[in-house]
Amino acid sequence: MTSSTLVVTMGGQAQVVTFALDWLLAQGERVDQVIVLHLRPKDTRSERALQQITAEFNSDHYQGRLCRLRLYAIRDSHQKLADIQNEADADATWQTVYRLLRSLKLQGQTLHLCIAGGRRMMGLLTLSAAMLLCGHQDRIWHMYTPADFLERAKNGAIMHAAPEAGVRLIQVPVMPWGAYVPALRDLAQPAANIIAEKTAWLDETEQARCRAVESRLTDRQREVLRLLAAGCDPQTVAEQLSITLTTVNSHKTAILAECRVSWNLPEDSWLTYHFIREKFEHHPL
Repeated sequence: MTSSTLVVTMGGQAQVVTFALDWLLAQGERVDQVIVLHLRPKDTRSERALQQITAEFNSDHYQGRLCRLRLYAIRDSHQKLADIQNEADADATWQTVYRLLRSLKLQGQTLHLCIAGGRRMMGLLTLSAAMLLCGHQDRIWHMYTPADFLERAKNGAIMHAAPEAGVRLIQVPVMPWGAYVPALRDLAQPAANIIAEKTAWLDETEQARCRAVESRLTDRQREVLRLLAAGCDPQTVAEQLSITLTTVNSHKTAILAECRVSWNLPEDSWLTYHFIREKFEHHPL
């Protein structure tokens, strides 16, 4: 059986790590390494959680199995982060997770990512990085814990859940974009930059379609297009141009017909004036 690494986001609840690991082992998974992603402890609860999870591992063994524990702190270029309070913190968190996952994938590791613990933003950013770096063999998990047992296990009061407790991992269905566009895996930039750069070509395609539509319209149709793109409804357009609503609707029908051609949509596809605003709002008219 292929070995794997479990990466878990953790805050002040150490049992999230052991619950996830125990569940995977019970399913027959071979987990040789556990990496706990965490923020810098800023209270006794977080410090205790790190101590609790460390105590579960002894000389790179977990309950008699060879399994290494690594505590992996989220950090920016200067220090470990205590919280994710702004976009700079979010970018630093994403970068930290990205570097970790990329390193693991370059080592040929199969990954199990459990995003149930810690700050919700940490889980979301881990998911974002995973979509670029993970393949079809990797798994992303959330955790279900019955409410009554969740309360009893709080703060690590129970570190191991019996099968009848009902704790289980639920796989998160995710499209591994990096598997389809491998070039994305070579990028190491903040998430916002990646999105901007990789969608630039799409923006240009949309602009080209807008220009094609505009070039096929009459002057009056372009005036209607401009007002609809600015957020006006057909009645307001009619009032602005001193024409009837029927005339506006006629121009709108012609504009949408050209849109179907440019966007390669079926002739009978249902479009409204909202489509015009969505597509032309940022197009210079």
